[in-house]
Amino acid sequence: MARRLLTLLSALLLALALGQPASTQAAPSGTSSAQAAEGRPYTNPVKAQKGADPWISYHDGNYYLVSTSWTDVITMRKSPTLAGLATAPSVQVWKGDAASRCCNIWAPELHYSGGRWYLYFVAGQNIADYNPTQRVHVLESAGTDPMGPYTYRNQLGSTWMLDPSVLTLNGSMYLLGSASGGGTQNLVIAPMSNPYTLSGSFSTISTPTYDWEKSGGTVNEGAEVLQRGGKTFIVYSASGCWTPDYKLGQLTLTGSNPLSASSWTKKSTPVFQRNNAAGVYGPGHNGFFTSPDGTESWIVYHANDSASEGCDNGRTARAQKFTWNSDGTPNLGTPVALGTTLAGPSGESAATPTAYTVVNRATGKCLDVNDSSTADGANVQQWTCNGGTQQKWRIEDQGDDTSRLVNVASGKVLDTADCSAADGADLRQWSWLNNTCQRFGPVTTAAGGWVRIVNRASGKVADVADCSAADGADVRQWSWLNNNCQQWKLTPAT
Repeated sequence: MARRLLTLLSALLLALALGQPASTQAAPSGTSSAQAAEGRPYTNPVKAQKGADPWISYHDGNYYLVSTSWTDVITMRKSPTLAGLATAPSVQVWKGDAASRCCNIWAPELHYSGGRWYLYFVAGQNIADYNPTQRVHVLESAGTDPMGPYTYRNQLGSTWMLDPSVLTLNGSMYLLGSASGGGTQNLVIAPMSNPYTLSGSFSTISTPTYDWEKSGGTVNEGAEVLQRGGKTFIVYSASGCWTPDYKLGQLTLTGSNPLSASSWTKKSTPVFQRNNAAGVYGPGHNGFFTSPDGTESWIVYHANDSASEGCDNGRTARAQKFTWNSDGTPNLGTPVALGTTLAGPSGESAATPTAYTVVNRATGKCLDVNDSSTADGANVQQWTCNGGTQQKWRIEDQGDDTSRLVNVASGKVLDTADCSAADGADLRQWSWLNNTCQRFGPVTTAAGGWVRIVNRASGKVADVADCSAADGADVRQWSWLNNNCQQWKLTPAT
């Protein structure tokens, strides 16, 4: 017994000597890591539709991914494996609710503090000329579910600013951003009294000084915090995002005051940049996360497939593991080529979902194609969940904040009969016609993963007729009544 205790103590001391794995944000209290296991294979991109400015958080057995929408909504993907993010449903968790934040949402990030999730993002004030009006905003979750629902809390600052992120250091919070000044775009920081309130003015901590920060534009943006072993780093994006030379640089906190530029030391060379041999151009605007078992450090970033692609929706979200140098600094490595299959983060214990069941909140029954029919026009109904392929759906992102629901058994899609806008119009399956009557947007409605399924053409929702609990009860569209018969959960199926 004594020998066993000594062995355990030695292992503990060794772990402490090696330091803690990468930390990018506070973890929710009570969050449990998955049991260590070989990471599930994955292939980049982890998000092919609207993949710019990606951010991943891991919480309670699932990854959560947000990215730039270019519209008035924020969508979020959830998956128990990194591989599953590529095909996970994109669920709307927020829609612009005022003229001051109506349009062109960029760079959302998800941070946890004090029992709530906070979504920081940038939004413009009008559609026609949004760029000059971009401001930083923050939302707050109703509870500990990263999928929300969320309420609006505050605008952070009154001037043009991009790419908000949060630094927590010695019990204090700071907001990071990118602002214009002196003819350049610079990294700025301000103190916070809580996750949604500034308590002081912004100061500049980095301006573009090296040639590699000035390709196509003199830009420092996308400041992301990386902490390990008592050291604090900011990894940021440099040069014009519209160029293939968009890349990552690094600041190290070497002084005592994070609000002072003199406390930050800039590395003289980039830490992550284009890889022509692998066909990766303009890698940047990243985030960091750790593996489920806490032993691995990971980066998520966007990049282009061609040197001629620009700063738009063509960028895709990619992820890969990185390591640490002997001096305690991060070694981000080289971006890998698309199509390369890699081992996923260690500690993933769940299978990668291949489809989803759609379960009604009121009845607990599944969205089902009548008699497993493969015919156009076959009725969609509810039925006791039985694991059949006629109850499994692939929820495929269409790149416009909507998805198509493809039945696994038939290969056909959920469709509003005759493109009707009327209450009571039937929901059925039909061959894909690529119209808005076949496009639906899952929208977070209540904590716990409950969503309403909204048709793009009519704005109406999937509804169990007359709130019936019977097998075979029709599923139709209806005006939103905010009842349980109109709420659904998208549950992974393999």
